[in-house]
Amino acid sequence: MKKLLVASLFILGAAQAQAQNQLQDMVQLNKARAEGKAAFYANITAVEPIIKAFTADTGVTGEYTRISTSKFVATAITEFEAGKLQADVVQAPLPVLDLLKEKGVLASYRSPAAAGYPEWTRKDEQVQIFGIEYVGLIYNKELVKPADVPKRYEDLTLPKWKDKIVMANPANHPTTISWLVGLKENIFKTEPEWRDFLKGLAANKPMFVASFGPTPAPVESGEKLIAISMPKYIVTKAPAPLDWARLSQPLMGSPRAIAVAAKAPHPAAARAFVDYWLSQKSMEILAKDVGEYVLAPGIYPPIDGIKDAKVIAIRELSDDEIQKWGAEFKKIFDVK
Repeated sequence: MKKLLVASLFILGAAQAQAQNQLQDMVQLNKARAEGKAAFYANITAVEPIIKAFTADTGVTGEYTRISTSKFVATAITEFEAGKLQADVVQAPLPVLDLLKEKGVLASYRSPAAAGYPEWTRKDEQVQIFGIEYVGLIYNKELVKPADVPKRYEDLTLPKWKDKIVMANPANHPTTISWLVGLKENIFKTEPEWRDFLKGLAANKPMFVASFGPTPAPVESGEKLIAISMPKYIVTKAPAPLDWARLSQPLMGSPRAIAVAAKAPHPAAARAFVDYWLSQKSMEILAKDVGEYVLAPGIYPPIDGIKDAKVIAIRELSDDEIQKWGAEFKKIFDVK
């Protein structure tokens, strides 16, 4: 009887805690609805399905403004220092959010929706990592023969790829800069081997674009055959003739993170948006509809073979490192 009583009290306590949490959630949601909207600044593309679902499920209007990675820090800090930052929530690669945190742009918020994520994704009281901006090689599967598809990153230096590659500008695109340094630290055994790769890639005269967003178009059209880009475009650009090179080496990428903005115009709506973004439903949308590599357990994008790929998060670079390597890559790649 004593054991039964203890068990009953435990169950009753759990039920009361759950009811209290639900009540708190409802109070927060009502505050968010009263504020009316949540403005979302992000570098991520094709997230309209989540914005639409958030609006429908919560009654709070989601407003999405896309800002490219190369302009994100300058835009957010300029608006913030002028007291005109309209964003309630900001999303970008982790190095970008770390720079914003240093400038006081981010507020503290630990979302209960992140409870099931790996421990390493809860970086601090302000920043929550939810995915990896995985970078690989995507190619035109109608124009590139299976035998010619790269098996290693080093294959990009082969003469057959001269004038056939497109990539984000290695002089000023932070994620590409971090990715190139990631090759040095995670893929190549020695720095001379890495530098030989850089020189060989540069010798093949890649087309440079501002960010990952424009990289698929030249490959779709056949103007270029291969891109240093994101496999997610296989999903978002379907039925474009795109596939990804299944390399013998890991895919790498900067951690993707999200945070509430300091002095958010709609703070309750901001927290509600972050909670919704990190939910199982949103992560499934992000993976299945947008092709993103997310860190919610058991969820993968619908890309053939991607579930078996090794995807690693690369080290975040400081602002000084980004500037230093960007200047060096500008020389190596002869960026005008």
